[in-house]
Amino acid sequence: MSDVSETTETTGAVATDIHDGEFDTAGIDAAESHVAADDESAAADAPTASRLDDEGDVAADYIEELLDICDLDGDIDIAVNDGRAYISVNASGDSNLRILSRPDTVAALQELTRLAVQTKTGEFSRLILDVGGSREQRQRELENLVDVAIAKISAGATAAELEPMSSYERKLVHDIVAARGFVSESEGEGRDRHTVISPA
Repeated sequence: MSDVSETTETTGAVATDIHDGEFDTAGIDAAESHVAADDESAAADAPTASRLDDEGDVAADYIEELLDICDLDGDIDIAVNDGRAYISVNASGDSNLRILSRPDTVAALQELTRLAVQTKTGEFSRLILDVGGSREQRQRELENLVDVAIAKISAGATAAELEPMSSYERKLVHDIVAARGFVSESEGEGRDRHTVISPA
């Protein structure tokens, strides 16, 4: 049985279809592309604290039901930060949440949760879902990707392109790049939108 509580901490990202014990992201790409494309335009519409609280409650109910279906125990924390609702799921007792914390699973489950919130509230959702520290893990992965790209530039490349990412992850990348003294910009459209890093 999962436990839902509210917190002021910032946490991070999760979501997916279940098929024969595995998590399958097929069929979600189109929805993810739509959400990623709309993410930046939606950033201008600052949601109210009340609306974000409602998003968090709906998302927590959705995740709690998923955990029950999977027969997993987890503590669910709801937070609001930077105009987004954050849902964090952490293991309680001997619960094995590792099966839900793989990067692809987290990304897919996050999109499904956003769609569930949008269906329930009628409002676009930019919530971030984290399972078992997946957000911190992804942050480290992005930092490594940026470091590899910067190494290429230091070796003589005029610029380095990263793989396509969601607008949220591109924002994280922009922050990492800036902290390392380089510049970056997003290029491409839809699912192909990616970050290009270059010297300052």
